[in-house]
Amino acid sequence: MPLFESLEKPVILIGFQEQDNLGLGYIGSTLVYEGFQVRMLDYQLGKEKILNIVQKYDPLIIGFSVIFQYHIFNFRDLLASLRENGVKAHFSSGGHYPSLRHDDILGIVPDLDSVVLYEGEYTFLELVRAVYKGETWTGIEGIAYKENQKIIVNKLRPLETSLDNFPIPLRPPLKEYALGFKYATLIAGRGCYYNCAFCSIRQFYEKPEGPVKRIRIPELVVEEMKYLYETRDCRIFMFQDDDFPVNPKREKDWITTFCKELDGQGLKGKVIWKINCRPDEIGEDIFRMMMEYGLFVVYLGIENGTDEGLKIMNKHINRDKIISSVNILKKLNVYFDFGFMLFQPWSNLDSITENLNFLKEIIGDGSSPVTYCKLLPYAETAIEKQLKMDNRLKGLTGFEDYSFLDPRLDDLFNYSSYLFSDWIDSHNGILNTSRWAKYTNLVLKSFYPSNELSLSIEKKIRKAISGSNLFLLNTFNFLVENIDNISLKELESLKTKIQKKQNIFYEALETEITKMNYVHVNV
Repeated sequence: MPLFESLEKPVILIGFQEQDNLGLGYIGSTLVYEGFQVRMLDYQLGKEKILNIVQKYDPLIIGFSVIFQYHIFNFRDLLASLRENGVKAHFSSGGHYPSLRHDDILGIVPDLDSVVLYEGEYTFLELVRAVYKGETWTGIEGIAYKENQKIIVNKLRPLETSLDNFPIPLRPPLKEYALGFKYATLIAGRGCYYNCAFCSIRQFYEKPEGPVKRIRIPELVVEEMKYLYETRDCRIFMFQDDDFPVNPKREKDWITTFCKELDGQGLKGKVIWKINCRPDEIGEDIFRMMMEYGLFVVYLGIENGTDEGLKIMNKHINRDKIISSVNILKKLNVYFDFGFMLFQPWSNLDSITENLNFLKEIIGDGSSPVTYCKLLPYAETAIEKQLKMDNRLKGLTGFEDYSFLDPRLDDLFNYSSYLFSDWIDSHNGILNTSRWAKYTNLVLKSFYPSNELSLSIEKKIRKAISGSNLFLLNTFNFLVENIDNISLKELESLKTKIQKKQNIFYEALETEITKMNYVHVNV
């Protein structure tokens, strides 16, 4: 029998919940299994609503998930607001940034009592036990805290070697993905074999004792999917692995066993799923098989289209291999999304042009909407360390940024941000609308009989995405070619032209989305 099932006060877990927060979900399920009551709150509810809920339940402990370093001051303000309004609960934080920079967060957020370091299920459980029993918690493995102005870091807790020892994560009510079909996020494993220079995943998992990459038993992954299908009517699954176990050289027969189990459990043809992987893990035969068992989207970590840029990022892949892998997906008619860091610390005008041409080559046909960003110096990454050595990082702790070696790149980045921020970042921008149209079309194709209307819709979506991609990339090329003499008046004129084009592309995509919703309602 659980030790704490009679306790009425819940543990409250607060974090971003735009999609399932699996980190909090696993911590929550571990607590529930022990008999604790748990309430998970979306940080985006805002200070007032969070305060009202916290005051209503009067918890003894609140856990805060801080996924990215750029949110730390927002969480500082939330904790301060709770304290100012009389909340006396133990405040603990966890996540990548708090783990990697516990000194910083304990300094920036003075209302924190503790930081749970790295993988937190068992550490937070032990902390909750101690707080509820009124026992001393300062000796718990995997905890950092501040005492007499000194940061204390306890011995790290080893990683759990078998992820299937954790109960399946708590989830809020499932949300609709498209056309009335619900989705859930889940993982097949944690960690990553690779060590890309811009990513802190490996740093997060290699600090504690244990393997940096752990894979779940494929039959148990399918069992979780079947449970969600049968109890939550879930038809769409979004794997959140940083690198899905699709490489037969590393994971041997994992993906084959997974697909066979989907068939054996009666899920083949009833569910679809998305994965994240590297371009050099794509093989035609394996991905053809995966499509047969429900694969519908692949997110690729492309990141750059130049060999020099890929080398700087420590990707261990070249431009030609990426193009070859993308062409395999196109041949199989597998939709792909991707990440792309057009701007990185050592970019120049020539590399920007080469990257723009690369994007034209892989997505000029409308196979995926154009996206780009600036490489950010995340904590403890090789990129951050190099920029610090070069004395190029400036700004507040947690918000450090860099200028480019060529000042014209700073102008180019600022101009492009001004011109395309709505296009790339807005909820109703072309990037998000294109993805939404494409995802809706993929759901339509997966769960409804193909007909002339659905085929016509697919062609028109691809045409709109192709036109919008080429327009953005050509406009970007114009900026590069004229960076030395473009005037503010020309920028304003260009902004007006872009807004008009964006409206045209948006209306074209929305028209097809409306048609697909009509098919859903009337079939």
